[in-house]
This record gives sequence, structure tokens and C-alpha cells, in this order.
Amino acid sequence: MAGALTDVAGLRVGHHTLAARATGCTVVLCPDGAVAGVDVRGGAPGTRETDLLRPENVVPQVHAVLLTGGSAFGLAAADGVMRWLESRGHGLAVGAVRVPIVPAAVIFDLWHGDPAVRPDAAAGFAACDAASASPPEVGAVGAGAGATVGKLWGPASCMPGGLGTASVTVDGVRVGALMVVNAVGDVIDADGSVIAGARGTDGLPRRSSDALAAGELPRQLVAGSATTIGVVATDAVLDKAQATKLAALGHAGLARSIDPLTMHDGDTLFALATGRSGRRADLSLLGALAARVVAEAIRSGVRAAQARA
Repeated sequence: MAGALTDVAGLRVGHHTLAARATGCTVVLCPDGAVAGVDVRGGAPGTRETDLLRPENVVPQVHAVLLTGGSAFGLAAADGVMRWLESRGHGLAVGAVRVPIVPAAVIFDLWHGDPAVRPDAAAGFAACDAASASPPEVGAVGAGAGATVGKLWGPASCMPGGLGTASVTVDGVRVGALMVVNAVGDVIDADGSVIAGARGTDGLPRRSSDALAAGELPRQLVAGSATTIGVVATDAVLDKAQATKLAALGHAGLARSIDPLTMHDGDTLFALATGRSGRRADLSLLGALAARVVAEAIRSGVRAAQARA
């Protein structure tokens, strides 16, 4: 499966990768607004502005979603995204003021180099400046620059993760995903083979769940040290409750492409609906497509990162 999140009309994607160490941020811009939902799972999420996405709350749309490295420190990059949008007149009208709505999620990548180097407001602003409707670069870039997978036996045995994207069009409706893969588990291809994960004593990736079942015990993991985060989007017309459900259905793509999923993964998936197609689609169909593109985005990002490792 090819394609990209930017195939969904109304969305632009931009990266900013820091030069001082492997980290960065990625922004999905929807300046004219998009209906949004979120599904937060796993045991160690790092997020901002997710409560306002609940269907019963009054904020109708968001103007960007930020995915970033730097753990909780990296959430500061959302300030730069807000500043960029505000300077261009985008945001929720609150009286005479426009307030850009920018939910965000982070991955933990602080063990690469100097942990004091992490995305900030300037990085978020730069990612917005770089945003384009063209297919974004994938692999170890932006929020995926410091991502790794296969951490069950510690950082020394893991392999590069990365950022990937995919899309599909069915019956005139587009569904796309953009995923940052920083999982404890391995990334699994559709045929069950390991694309990247924990290395064995021979230096080659092996399937961690098989090693666990054989009685090989993992190291004591550090809570909050891994997360797979992303955005699934469609040009179909959805309300907030439907967007929230789409995010939940899209999470099935993680189970297809990451094994095992653990309590140490703070996985968060946002859903955006631009409505640009003008069509209303069956939510079960959209959910099935969302899970498919999420899984393929995860695989494509990790393949790209491995190719450059």
C-alpha cells in the first residue's frame, strides 16, 4: 500500500528534525479546521488538549495536531504551532480573539544523546513553516527521528523505529494515517515476519513474543519509555463522536503490526475528518480502512528507518 496522510484533502504535514541529537517534531496542519477525536491507550501516555476532543465538550474543531519527541518536555513545541496559526488568523473565535486548538502527543526518546536537547516552541513553528500537501518524508525524521522498537531486553538490543504514512481510497472516500513508531515490541509484517525488533545474541532481530513464550525473561522496563502515536484522517463527513470511534477502530492497526503491545506503551491515536469529500461513509468501513492504513504506516516508517540505519 502506498499513499500518504496528505492524500486527505485539507491536510498538510511538516517535520522539524533537531541537529544536536536524534529527536524532532511533526505537525499535521488543518488551518481551516477539522473535526477531531482521540483514543488514548497504553500505560504511559504523554498528551496535551485531549479532553476537549471528548464528544460532549464544546470545541467543534482543531487546527493542527502535533506529534513530538522529547517526552513531556516536547509538548512545549505545541506553543510554536499555536503561535504560527495565530499569526495567520487561524483558530477558534472566542469573542475578538482566535485561539488555535492544537492537541499533541509525545514519544520518549531522551536516552539518545543530551536529554536537555528536545523540541521546543521554535521547533514547532519551524515544522509549520515546512508543512506541505506533498507526501512527507518518512523514516527517522521529525517526531520519528529518535524512535526505536524492540526494547524488551533493553536499549542495547533495540532497532530504529521511525515515522511512516499510508492511505487508501474506497468508494470516493479517502482514509490516511501517519504514525510515529517507538514501541517496546517488534514491528511485524503482514506475513508475520519481523521487520525490526529486539536483536538476539547473533545481532539479528527475533520475534520477542516467541522468546517470551520460551521462557526468556525481559529486562525490567522503565515506565513511560515507549509510545506509538499517530493520526488517522478521512475526507468523509463525521461528527466528534464518530471521529472518536474512528480513532478507537484505527487502534486495531497497532495489534496487527506491533507484537507484543505492553503497559509500557503510551499509545495515542488522533482522528481527523476534513469533510472535503462531502460524503458520509459507513463508520465500520472507515474503521476497517483506518486499521489497515495505520498498520501499513507503521511498517512503512520502520522499513524506511532500517534502510537508512
